Amino acid sequence: MDIAALSIALSSSKVQQGASIALMKKTMDHSQQGANSLIEMMSSTNAKAVQQAAQPHLGGNVDVSK
Repeated sequence: MDIAALSIALSSSKVQQGASIALMKKTMDHSQQGANSLIEMMSSTNAKAVQQAAQPHLGGNVDVSK
């Protein structure tokens, strides 16, 4: 392989690696924002509402016949 072809291959490899790293950083930032939103949402809701949403069939009826 001559010097020119080697130089082009190396340059192309660097460009591909740079694009891959940029895409990975963007994906990590997006995931971090999603995690932060989830944490914020969980801390802003009260425990009773979360329990009711998780198990809506519990607590709706009270048996007072005895």
